[in-house]
Amino acid sequence: MLVDKKIFAGGIAMLVVGVIIMININAAIPVGQSGMTEEEVIDLMIMQQENKDLNTLAGILIGIGFMLILISFGAKRRRKGSIKKEEKKPIT
Repeated sequence: MLVDKKIFAGGIAMLVVGVIIMININAAIPVGQSGMTEEEVIDLMIMQQENKDLNTLAGILIGIGFMLILISFGAKRRRKGSIKKEEKKPIT
């Protein structure tokens, strides 16, 4: 099976980095406590939104890496010495 190794390696790298980022983000989920002031509640909501946004970005990174892996199986490499085919125009 023909696999473009550069695209495949890039896809694997993106997939691994995305999974590592997602694990780190989900390990540090901000939680609230009872008796928080209004300012602390607002800070907590901002931190939770940032966590959700970073989780979304990590998911996108994983998705792009997976797509690169799939594309690498169908990519054809060009050889340096390959002959280019030219179309000849019919003489009218």
